[in-house]
Amino acid sequence: MYRQLEQYMRGRTEIDDETLLYIFSYFRSIKTKRNEFLLKEGEICKHHYFLNKGCIRLFHINKEGEEVTRYFHFENTFGTALSSFINQKSSFECMQTIEPSELLVINHADYFHLVETVPQFGFVYKQILELAYIKSQERIYCFQSLEAIEKVRWVIINQAKLLTRISNKMVASYLGLTPQTLSRLKSKI
Repeated sequence: MYRQLEQYMRGRTEIDDETLLYIFSYFRSIKTKRNEFLLKEGEICKHHYFLNKGCIRLFHINKEGEEVTRYFHFENTFGTALSSFINQKSSFECMQTIEPSELLVINHADYFHLVETVPQFGFVYKQILELAYIKSQERIYCFQSLEAIEKVRWVIINQAKLLTRISNKMVASYLGLTPQTLSRLKSKI
């Protein structure tokens, strides 16, 4: 149950078995169904998740009532609605498992207790924040400046599993395209 989290931690920092067991004691395992909500718009995000299996999608509903996907978290990563989780304020996003998923979950208080008391966990948290910032900037600058076909090529090169595991509708909402446009462009590449 904790093997993947152990590999994740050991791959990022030097950590002994006793410290790992201490960290694991704050997590619990849950299984979710396809399309199960972990967070709805307006709720406060109280949990951080480590994905052993499955996928979490972060999205919001725009003024036209359409889903706009911001990010997908896959196996061997941490995922949450970071702004709401850090600030403990209402989320403008939803979090949904789009596949049956196996997750390790930790609550807000325990997560930040580990950040403050376990240097290795604090270091990993810093890496999570840095990666979130980089991915956010990458998406903003990349997607604002690219033509539709270039966005699809970017996904093929940088996030190919989106096209094999995620529905065209969700990938299109991530790219800011219609599903029909995405299908047409995929056939040209």
